Amino acid sequence: MASEKSINLKKEEVSKLAEKMKEAKLILLTDYRGINVADVTNLRTELRNVSAEYKVIKNNITKRALAECNLEGLDDKLEGPTAVIMTNEDYLDATKIIYKFSKDNDFYKIKGGVVDGKVMTAEEIITLAKLPSRQDLLSMLAGGLLANISKFAVALEQVRLQKESAAE
Repeated sequence: MASEKSINLKKEEVSKLAEKMKEAKLILLTDYRGINVADVTNLRTELRNVSAEYKVIKNNITKRALAECNLEGLDDKLEGPTAVIMTNEDYLDATKIIYKFSKDNDFYKIKGGVVDGKVMTAEEIITLAKLPSRQDLLSMLAGGLLANISKFAVALEQVRLQKESAAE
């Protein structure tokens, strides 16, 4: 039977993880089978650049932390080797990095996760990852607005020219 000291250490680990999960905008669960150390190191670096954290945590500890956060529906995803990705920043960047990595590595799979407190399936997360980034959307919006303003300016100029030619 486990000693009281080790039980208390695990309880402390669960509560620390639960605190991080409560603050996180994104919690992703991934299957990392068949991935070599170099690839994981590169992935961790990419995620660190967008303020995300990649950790391999025991499934039992992750289950208990999720339960402590009242996040249900992910217990069945915590089978086999599981890596946990969390971020308190924009979740879209980290999601895109994980999706791209899973496309490049056949064995790496997204199992599911939590986005802004909502439990999501792997398919929903992949759909989210395929969306344009916030910067891209803002660029598209600005381009659309500028195009309409330009068309309006051209139309006004044509009206001015017609009135000038009619006056002559």
